[in-house]
Amino acid sequence: MIEVYIDGATAGNPGPSGAGVFIKANGTVERFSIPLGIMSNHEAEYHALIKGLEICLEKKFMTVSFRTDSELVNRGIEKEFAKNKAFAPLLEKALLLSRQLDLFFMKWIPSSENKVADELARLAIRKNEEYDSSQ
Repeated sequence: MIEVYIDGATAGNPGPSGAGVFIKANGTVERFSIPLGIMSNHEAEYHALIKGLEICLEKKFMTVSFRTDSELVNRGIEKEFAKNKAFAPLLEKALLLSRQLDLFFMKWIPSSENKVADELARLAIRKNEEYDSSQ
């Protein structure tokens, strides 16, 4: 089973945001640090999930176990419901992507177990800022 650790981070809320995706697959690891532009922290968390699902589908990883320290995202996937209507389209996109997999699990973990994905998300925030300053 492929393990995927995801995290979203924001500098300010809303502010420059990033997604971190850390994948453990068949004895190898892959790291993704994806700038997301300006958004809220919760939006960044959902975007990290979506990016992780897109990467898995692209790489044809069809049996995956996702780990997140976002209770909001974990609960949204578990209940297939977003209490805040602003997150409903993001949740719907994530659910559509997850249904393309053969087997998809989501597990909440404490942030202390999600440090690599957190570091990748924070690096992505800096990538936003580097991009903005080069304009």
